[in-house]
Amino acid sequence: MEDFRRAFQQLCKEAGVEPQESVLLQLQELRAGASETKLDLSGQSLTVESCSILGKTLQNDTHFTQLILCDCMLSEEGSKLLLKGLCSNTTVKLLDLKGNNLRGAGAEALGKMLVRNKTLQRLVLEWNTLGMWDEYFSVFCEGLASNNSLIQLDLRNNQINHKGAAEIALALKSNLVLQELDLRWNNIGLLGGRALLEALQQNRSLLQLTMAGNNIPSDVLRAIEQSMDHKADRHSTLRESCSKTQVLSKEIQILKEEKNRQFLSLMETIDKQRDEMGRSSRTSSVRLGQLQEALNERKSVVNSLTAKLQMTEAALTMSEQKANNLADLLTKTKTENMELVDRHHREMRKQQELEEAEQRCKGQQDQIFELKQDLTNSIAELKLRLSQTEQRLETEKRRSKQALEDMDSLHQKEVVAHINKHQEENERALQDRILKLEGQRIQLEEDLSRVKAAMVTERAQAEEELGRVRAQVHLEEQQQLDSMEEKLRSMRQSRDEAQSHCTQQKQTITELHSRLAQQTIELDTLRRRIDTLQQELVVKEQEKVAEVTRVKVELQEQIGHLQAERTAQNGLKEKIAALERQIKGFNTTYREALLDKESEISSLQERLRMREAEIQRIREDEAQRASFLQNAILTYVHGSTHGHYKPKK
Repeated sequence: MEDFRRAFQQLCKEAGVEPQESVLLQLQELRAGASETKLDLSGQSLTVESCSILGKTLQNDTHFTQLILCDCMLSEEGSKLLLKGLCSNTTVKLLDLKGNNLRGAGAEALGKMLVRNKTLQRLVLEWNTLGMWDEYFSVFCEGLASNNSLIQLDLRNNQINHKGAAEIALALKSNLVLQELDLRWNNIGLLGGRALLEALQQNRSLLQLTMAGNNIPSDVLRAIEQSMDHKADRHSTLRESCSKTQVLSKEIQILKEEKNRQFLSLMETIDKQRDEMGRSSRTSSVRLGQLQEALNERKSVVNSLTAKLQMTEAALTMSEQKANNLADLLTKTKTENMELVDRHHREMRKQQELEEAEQRCKGQQDQIFELKQDLTNSIAELKLRLSQTEQRLETEKRRSKQALEDMDSLHQKEVVAHINKHQEENERALQDRILKLEGQRIQLEEDLSRVKAAMVTERAQAEEELGRVRAQVHLEEQQQLDSMEEKLRSMRQSRDEAQSHCTQQKQTITELHSRLAQQTIELDTLRRRIDTLQQELVVKEQEKVAEVTRVKVELQEQIGHLQAERTAQNGLKEKIAALERQIKGFNTTYREALLDKESEISSLQERLRMREAEIQRIREDEAQRASFLQNAILTYVHGSTHGHYKPKK
């Protein structure tokens, strides 16, 4: 409230006008109740200057929702300025202009305000003379037709004739929001009443229309009242049907939720049973696996023992042969000499292999040197390619800049030519209109302002198109740069991979040298082990005889254990078969439950279809009733018109 008063005083100072004392007193009274959203200036004669300043302050005001200007003796210019400010207001929902003697200019300003304002819901225009000038009242009706927020309109005592009623009827045919219209105490007459009656047949939103005191015949008034009653009944039936449909939809949703909950509970129980069955099957499979592993271990132990027996038996036969054939020692010594010769030959072969390995190492070093040369050549080629790509990028940038400059120049020339042509045509048309219609200068000034606004919008569109073209070219340049950078990255990665490959080859060469040294060390250790193994063979031959007897006893014990485990496995197999039978039984019960649920769902869908068919039938009955009523009204109207004109014939 305080902000509104300050803005009003500031605008008065800027305009060089003293603020009206009555307005200031009213604002100070409203200042006491800060929560008041009603600006009441009724009974105060507002000047043109105060109306213009009030209109400017109301443009950006967000506090007042009700504006009452009853009996303020507004002039045509003052009403124009005030309503011009209300065009951009977004909070005022009630406007009361009762008893202000608004005429042609006021009706025109009201029509423009209704076109632009999107929040006004109630408009009171009682005791004015809006219907005196048909042309201006048609502008008001056009604004009413295009408005989408006004719900209540009061046009009592406005000297509206049958032509004005026809304009209101045209507005009602296209208006989809207006619910209450008061046209009492005008001069609408028979023709206006018929026009309104025809408009009511097409309008669906109007619920209350008062027409008393308009010199309309009683039969037309009755027809209007019957149509309004029919609309009220239809509105009530629609509300009831909507409420019923909402209740049915809620019940259906509740049923669906219950069925879904039951289905989910069944699924949870089935999942739990499945989990339990899976756990039992897993435990049984784990136990079977453990038993199989134990059997495999026992089998491996038995196989190792049999292998040991075979080895001991072979060793016994060899010892018996040694004891019995002492004469074969000479032959063995000869064979040992031959083995020594073979070992010497083997050592010579190993030395040759070492020499061959050194030769291979030299060959690999040569290959490494060649690879280094290839790397240097590839790096030089990459640098050349980089330089070439940079040159290409510079050339492409220059071409893109030239293309942009050409496009800008061409587009500017076209825009300038188009604007010049448009301005020349407008100037010619304006000169012709000034010569022909000097009395309508106000309308021409408005046309000029519109043309200027169109020129500004066209210039803004041209600038936006230029910005879009520049942005597209900039994006294309960025995409090309990104692609070139990706190519450079790939070339660098290939260079790094080649360098890593060279380092890996160097490491393999060093590893080969280390392996050669290790192999020489291992040859020495193998010779030492051969000597120790010969000594250990004599000791093991004595131990094997004792182990054979021990192994025979252990084998007999293990055979007895294996037979007991086989019997246990047979019992487990029988249990597994019983569990599989139980699983099959659960699956059959689950399938039967699913079939029952599907049958219930199908029955519910059939019920829904029946309900929808009933609703459709009700709608068709209502449509038939509406058509019957319309036919009856039309026949009644035609009969009344014929009866009225009979005496003239």
